[in-house]
Amino acid sequence: MEFWIDVLGWIGALLILLAYALISLKKVEGSSLSYQMMNIFASIFLTMNTAYYGAIPSTLVNMIWAVIAAVAIFAIFRNWKRNAAETRTE
Repeated sequence: MEFWIDVLGWIGALLILLAYALISLKKVEGSSLSYQMMNIFASIFLTMNTAYYGAIPSTLVNMIWAVIAAVAIFAIFRNWKRNAAETRTE
């Protein structure tokens, strides 16, 4: 079990670094689904890892990070739906 928790932690760490690099290099937008998906999966994986090891402050930060990403993803889908509806009515 510990091996898989470590694997998830490493994947989460790599995802968060990749997301940061891509946004810093202007390869993705902060409002893009790909950026927010990287954030939500990274934070979920890191939450699992830090919770397993009892790192409560890191666990809370990653839980909040996941909530922020979830809200952003919801907003992206809401905007897509709204834009699709507007396109149909034109």
